[in-house]
Amino acid sequence: MFVGREAELHSLERAYAKGGFQMAVIYGRRRVGKTTLIDEVVRGKPKLYFTAQQKTTRQNLELFSAAAYEAFSLPASLPAFATWNDALSFIVEKVRSWEGPRPLVFVFDEFPYAAESDPSLPSVLQSAIDHGFAQANAMLILCGSNEGFMESEVLGSKSPLYGRRTMQLRLLPFDYLDAARMLPGVSDEELVAYYATFGGTPYYLSQIDTGQTYAENVSELFFDRAGLLYEEPLMLLRQELHEPAGYNSVLDAIGSGATSPSRIADKVGMNPNSVGKYLRSLTSLGIIEKLEPLGGGAAAKRAVWTFGDPFFSYWYRFVSRYVGSIEEGAGRAVASYGTSGEAFLTYVGKQFEDVCLQWVRRESIAGRLPFAALEFGRWWGTDPHAREETDIDVVAVNSIERELLVGECKWRNSFDESGALRTLMSRAELLRGYDRKHYMIFSKGEFSDGARVRAGQGGDLWLVTLADLYAELRML
Repeated sequence: MFVGREAELHSLERAYAKGGFQMAVIYGRRRVGKTTLIDEVVRGKPKLYFTAQQKTTRQNLELFSAAAYEAFSLPASLPAFATWNDALSFIVEKVRSWEGPRPLVFVFDEFPYAAESDPSLPSVLQSAIDHGFAQANAMLILCGSNEGFMESEVLGSKSPLYGRRTMQLRLLPFDYLDAARMLPGVSDEELVAYYATFGGTPYYLSQIDTGQTYAENVSELFFDRAGLLYEEPLMLLRQELHEPAGYNSVLDAIGSGATSPSRIADKVGMNPNSVGKYLRSLTSLGIIEKLEPLGGGAAAKRAVWTFGDPFFSYWYRFVSRYVGSIEEGAGRAVASYGTSGEAFLTYVGKQFEDVCLQWVRRESIAGRLPFAALEFGRWWGTDPHAREETDIDVVAVNSIERELLVGECKWRNSFDESGALRTLMSRAELLRGYDRKHYMIFSKGEFSDGARVRAGQGGDLWLVTLADLYAELRML
């Protein structure tokens, strides 16, 4: 099932339609949907599709030869190419003499595997582009899951391939709404819980059986020793990083509440000066992120490190610390803790804040906010009047027009609506320098008639329910 990625697909199709030589670089973390996107792009087009493997150069050349001979209807009995120079020279010859009605697409998937086995491959490909592909009517797609390699050895200024690409796409996980499109028939409340647990990685979402309950799916996939996602984070760390144990320890520390390099180092028992490299690598993979209160300046001193992907956030909050119990056969009991109860509801409530922030960003892009917001985030700091630390769940600003939107998120069926608005308006006063301020209250449940009357009296207050967050799904 192909959902989302409409913008990426359109960009690739537009590049293909231009004709002449096109080189698209597509990269992103494993399971994020690169292959699905490429399959959609090449559908119905003449193509040579090769996926490298973690094997020797000789073995990859044998696989490449088989794919090339099949693509050009040549006997499989022909000898395999001896070098990448031979292989790419052959493809250049075929491409330059191509007389088909449509341009040929040459997909080289998992390029890093082949290049790591033969470090000369980027230079060989560069020569093939400059002396062949560049004059041909063909589209070259280089794809890889090793984001660090693709950014440095393909896109980086020191790479032999620098300057050859005509477009690049870094695929990220789906946001909450595109993730929901993969789960038809699921209630809005469970959609939030699923996003808080699985995040937006298409492969993970595809494992959900919508005929089962949320608790049943999570129990089978996360808390069973045979579950597909039980060891998924550890497997990804082993595939992407040289010291998976150290990175796992850092993620465990963040999952237990450590948000600063010093606190992370203390929990792990690591030299504080060594933590930085771990944080940078995990950030480049999109697993964690560094957040600052929206506003900058002195706010940078309040920066925190947290998970940038709900899947990892959930796994290191509810699975990692209980692996011993799961291994001993107590997975069902642990699953109950990870799918219900106060700790779980608190966790989902926190992820609900991110869903609301994503909705605000979508509404702004669509032109449905009272102003065009340029920055989105959260705010936390000290309230000098109350003499306490406080925070604002959702913040959107246009510093040029001096407009501010703040939001409060309530993952509850009922709450003191008037009190929530008063608190939000009071906290908004802590953000200075804005001429106009707008307020949003997000609620899991419905609002009272009184609250709706208040919202209808002026244009400064918006009330947003779960149904509003997922309204776009119901319009399709």
